[in-house]
Amino acid sequence: MDTLPVIAAFDGSDDSLRALDWAFDAARRRAATLRVVHVRQYAAWAPAGIAVPMPPRAASDPVLDQARDHLDGRTGPASVELVAVDGAPGATLPELGAEAQLLVLGSRGRGGFTSLLLGSNGLTAARDAECPVVVVPRPGRELHGIPPAAPGPRVVVGLNVDSPDDAVLAFAFAEAARRDARLQAVAAYPWPVQLWAGAPGELLPTGIDQDAVEHEIRVLAEGFLAPHRARHPEVEVEAYVAPGDAAGQLVAAAQGATLTVVGRHRRRLLAPARMIGSVTHAVLLHAPSPVAVVPPAPPEDGG
Repeated sequence: MDTLPVIAAFDGSDDSLRALDWAFDAARRRAATLRVVHVRQYAAWAPAGIAVPMPPRAASDPVLDQARDHLDGRTGPASVELVAVDGAPGATLPELGAEAQLLVLGSRGRGGFTSLLLGSNGLTAARDAECPVVVVPRPGRELHGIPPAAPGPRVVVGLNVDSPDDAVLAFAFAEAARRDARLQAVAAYPWPVQLWAGAPGELLPTGIDQDAVEHEIRVLAEGFLAPHRARHPEVEVEAYVAPGDAAGQLVAAAQGATLTVVGRHRRRLLAPARMIGSVTHAVLLHAPSPVAVVPPAPPEDGG
């Protein structure tokens, strides 16, 4: 059992209250400690030669007092810790992932513009934290024209058959098992496939059979899901294979889902910086469900 806590970033905003509720439930399901962290922001920079004093530590943190009152009377997690730290949230929040099994944030905090779909702290944490990061959206992201899914809890996971990530699938299966939810693995493929012709801007059809492409994608998807099915026979799994944009398919599937699970890009030789990727970015911005961003599994030691 993972003994690390579930950490909820809390600043007293409505978004952080929703994240706190989600984190409380997640800690309860894991029988883990819930650690509520308030990052007390100070200036991240100052002109050269000018010292920036740290704010004095108050005997009582009113933001954490609000969290304590919000959770008063609830039982479930192994314990609840309330912690205040001083720092710049954009730098401090990702660092918390080194000592957490899960980091949970609201889609926006108190700072930034009210029109933003996702705050910079959420993006930074999802990109840089060492543990999975869950971003809980604001209400009102419901999509129109999406056929309703079958009733019951459902976890959605993005499956890229060209570059599958076992860490993402393992997290999604484990989360579905904890929530007694069925798992919907979404594998999208681009269609129609076209090739550039000799004339600039002219595209030609390839003659590739769509049914054959979809069959191959489904076979690959089922192969990647098989070992996880074996480890979690109690989880009902559906491989959903569909043509079109992966981000659009995932956002649509997230309607009514308990959680949507995506991965972030692996570091590569020519792209050593951490990146969340365009699909994950779009899902974070637009999915109506909470979104879990799972870091890639560390590379195996070849020696």
